[in-house]
Formats: sequence, C-alpha cells, structure tokens
Amino acid sequence: MAKKILIVKRVSRLVERSQSTKQMKRINNLYEKIISIDNLQLAAIKARKGKEKQKGVMMFDKNKDYYLNSLHEVLKSETYKTSTYTVFTIYEPKERIIYRLPFFPDRIVHHAIMNILEPIWTKIFTSNTYSCIKGRGISACANCVEKIIKSFKDKKLYCLKIDIKKFYPNIDHDILKQIIRKKIKDKRTLKLLAEIIDSASGLPVGNYLSQFLANLYLAYFMHYCNEVLKVKCTEYADDICYYNESKQRLHEVFNNIKTYLEDNLKLQIKDNYQIFPISENRNDRTGRALDYVGFRFFRRQKLMRKSIKQNFCRNVAKALKNKSLTLENFKKKIASWLGWAKHSNSRYLLHKILKGYEKSIL
Repeated sequence: MAKKILIVKRVSRLVERSQSTKQMKRINNLYEKIISIDNLQLAAIKARKGKEKQKGVMMFDKNKDYYLNSLHEVLKSETYKTSTYTVFTIYEPKERIIYRLPFFPDRIVHHAIMNILEPIWTKIFTSNTYSCIKGRGISACANCVEKIIKSFKDKKLYCLKIDIKKFYPNIDHDILKQIIRKKIKDKRTLKLLAEIIDSASGLPVGNYLSQFLANLYLAYFMHYCNEVLKVKCTEYADDICYYNESKQRLHEVFNNIKTYLEDNLKLQIKDNYQIFPISENRNDRTGRALDYVGFRFFRRQKLMRKSIKQNFCRNVAKALKNKSLTLENFKKKIASWLGWAKHSNSRYLLHKILKGYEKSIL
C-alpha cells in the first residue's frame, strides 16, 4: 500500500512538472522587445538590404530618426494598421499573385517581429523542414534527400510526393492564430500578429512574414509525420516527400496525412500526388526520377531539373555574346546556375560551357 502511494505521488509530481513546463513554453513579455528603438533600427537595416535605390527607402533615409520614432509611437499605442498592398502577377517559374508592402512602416515592422520571434519559431520546426530557414534551404534539403536515398541501399525504395492545393491562399487564419498561441502568450504581440494575418485572405505571397507563418502552419503536422507516423520525409514549403521500402506503407501514410490535413488544417492535397519507385539512374526504366527542389534524384545520380538546365544554357549563350568578357566576370554572370551544376552530376555540361567560353574569346 505504501509503495502504491509513493508511486502515485511520483506520478503526481511528474504531471505537475509537465504542466509547469508546458506553461513555461508559452512565452510572454515580447512586445516591448519588438517595438524597442534598437530593434526597429536593426529591422530597418535588414529591410533595406539590397533595396537602397527604392523610392520608399530613399525617403526613409532622409529622416531615419523621425520615421523610427513615429513607428515606435504607433506600435506603443497599438494603433498600427497594415498598409494597402500593391498586387501584381509573375509568370516564372509559375503564375503567382504577389503582394508587396511599402518599406515604411510595414516591412520594417515585419523584420522587427522576426528579429524577436524567429529564434522562438525555429525551435518548433522539425529538422526536415527546409524552406526559408537560416542554414537550411534548397541545398540542405537536397543533401538530406541524397542521404535518405543512400540509407535504402540494397532495399526497395518508393517515394510518395505530394503538393498541397493552393497552400498560401487556403491557410485558415483562425487555425494559424491557434498555432501561434501554442507558443506565444503576450497579448499585444498576438494582437499585432493578428492584424497582419487578417490584412489579406490566406497568406499573401511576397509578404516577408508569410514564409515563416507558412512553415509554422505545417510545423505540428511535420511533428505528426515524424513522431506518430514515423516515416522518413522532407518538407520544402508545400512540397513534401515520403520515403519507404513498402508501397503499401506509403498508401497508408497518404490516407493518414490526407485526413490530418483536411481535419486539422483545412488543406487538401492536389490530385497529382504520386507513389513510385526511384530509378537507379537516368537509363533505368524500372522506376523514375524524383523531381524535387530543382533536381532530379536517382538512386545513383543527381541531375539538374530540365527547366533549370535550359535557363542555364540560355544565360550562358547571352553572356557569351560579350566578346570582351573575362572568365571571372563570365562566371559571376552565371554564378547561380553554376551552383546548381556543381551540386549535381553535370561535369560534362560544365566542361562544354567552359569550352564555349574559350571559343568565344578566340
């Protein structure tokens, strides 16, 4: 009997510790840090980077102290309202509606928020979430895919590739706010975030905060994939891949994630989802390549996506028209595409491009 009482007391203490830990996880007293002059100054520096010649930035630079103090007062009085978006459409790599806010005050406010909240939110993200996170990105995601593929050595390997239907426009504001409240307790910070979230339907593409909020929207779903379904996967924004030696297991995974996304996040998977075996190389017809994050992955080969390779060749041809171009400047002009090539099996392509440069200067 005494032993039973002791066990009950231990369990009670564990429950109390668990509850106190959960309470500690919700963070308070963030708003004063966000609106501090020092933080607003840092936010302005980050927001203007690479945009020094924009009209709004040049106007701000003429009287920085005045504008920052004005912004501080607006935030302090909790009267900040999101400005009107400039909306336009881009068509590459695919058609998208882009929302743009003015540098002052909005982009500064967004950077001020992220200066404080980014470290908090990043801790929530799973290690296999890669989009718009410092130190990760496309290259890290591609490396992870390669490691996963290699881990299936001498085993069958199937991939389930899904894409979420109109992900950004279909993000539910109430659900997003609930997710934010799991970590943040500060009422004034929650009010500021709610004002920005409700400034447009869904999450506006092009809005600086949107990329982080999108990751946050899927954060607990990714924990579900890793810790409940226990399946190897990689997430880059709304493109998610699952890997397993059993095709049947991936069908089960698909049914589970479909239910979770629909019931908990009000999201739907596009009808073009696929479950397929990954080929050994480009000549293997028993399977196919995994086309993901700009590469075509095989079990023993990694190639650039065809559209990226075509853009690479077009820009090389354009650069080669300048007969006086030095090799160093030539490489600078095509640097981003060289990065893609160097991280894939593209030795022949690189050799051919450099040969083309040599011929063009003769």
